[in-house]
Amino acid sequence: CFAAIFENARKLLGKERPVRKDLVEPLFQPGGKLAKARKPAPGARRPAEVVIISGKGGTGKTSLAACFAQLGNGAVVSDCDVDAADLHLILNPEVREEGDFSGGITVMIDQDKCTCCGKCLAACRFAAIELTGDNCYLVDQAACEGCGVCKLVCPANAVWSEDAVNGKWYVSRTRFGPMSHAILGHAEENSGRLVTLVRELAVELAGKTAKAEDNTGKSHVLIDGSPGMGCPVIASISGARYAVVVTEPTVSGLHDLERILALTRHFGVATGVIVNKADINHDMAARIRAATLDAKAEFLGNIPYERKFTEAQIQRQTLLEYGGGEAAKTIASIWMWLELTQLTGIKKLPDASAVKE
Repeated sequence: CFAAIFENARKLLGKERPVRKDLVEPLFQPGGKLAKARKPAPGARRPAEVVIISGKGGTGKTSLAACFAQLGNGAVVSDCDVDAADLHLILNPEVREEGDFSGGITVMIDQDKCTCCGKCLAACRFAAIELTGDNCYLVDQAACEGCGVCKLVCPANAVWSEDAVNGKWYVSRTRFGPMSHAILGHAEENSGRLVTLVRELAVELAGKTAKAEDNTGKSHVLIDGSPGMGCPVIASISGARYAVVVTEPTVSGLHDLERILALTRHFGVATGVIVNKADINHDMAARIRAATLDAKAEFLGNIPYERKFTEAQIQRQTLLEYGGGEAAKTIASIWMWLELTQLTGIKKLPDASAVKE
C-alpha cells in the first residue's frame, strides 16, 4: 500500500501542474487606513454573535462556517482565524475597504543622538538591544516586545517609536452578505488584537445592515474563529452569544474538546458541539456526546463523512451549493435550531440533538 502511494507521488512529482493564482494568498502589502484594536463602546447594543471554533485544526470548522453563512440569509460573516485565514477561498469576497492593522510599536535608536551609554542594553528584559562591533546599539526587531523601557531610560532621547504594521484588515461583500476579515503579517504577533478589530468591524457592518433594513432583529454575526485555546480564540468567544465547537471522533478530538469546553464555560459562553465525520468511529462519537452532556453543553448533532466537502472547496462552493446529500441536510437542520433558539430568542424547542436526529 505504502509502495503504491510512493510510486504515485513520484509520478506526480515529474508532472507540471497549473497553479490557480486566484487561490494563492496575496503577498502582504502595507497600505491604506491604519487601524488598531479598540474596546467595544460601553453599554452599546451588540448583535447576536455565533462563533464557530474547534479544539484543533482540520475538523471542518471553516467549511461549516461557510454553510452557515449561506443559510444566514444576509448575516454578517467575520473570519477571525487571522493566523490562517481561508474562508475567503469559498466566499470569494469583493473587497470594498481595506487598511493596515497596528498591534504594537516599532522601536529604533537614532545613531546620531546615541551616546553609547548602554543603559538601554542593561534595562531590556528581552535581550532585544544589540551592541555591534563598531560600538553601536541597535534594536533586534524580532526580539523586541515594544515595552518602551529603553525609551524611558535613555538620557539622550535617542530612542523613538512608531506604530508597527502587523497585518491587513478588509471589509468586503460576498454572495451571502457583508464580510469582515484580515490577514496577519508573516511572523507577526498580536493576532488576538487583530481578531478584536475584525469583530468590531463586523459589529459595525451588522449595525449598518440592520439600519438599512430597519429591522434590528435580523442583525447577527457569524464568526469563523481560530482553532485551539490561545489568545485569538479567547478574543473570538469573549462576549459572544453562542459558541459552536466542531470536533471529530478521535482521541485527540475528545481531548481538545474537553479543553475548549472548559474555556467557554470559564467565559460564560453557551456552547453546542458538532461531531464531523462522525460515522468513521461510532464509539468515539458516542463518547464525545456523553462528554458534551457531562459538561452541561448542548449536543447539536453528528455530520457523516462526506467527500463532497473537498469537492465543493475545489469549486469554491459551500457543501450546500455543491449538493452534499445527508451531510447537507444535517447542517441545514442544525442551523435551523441555532437560528430559532440563539438568534430569534425562541427557547421552547426540545434538546438540540433531538431536533437533528
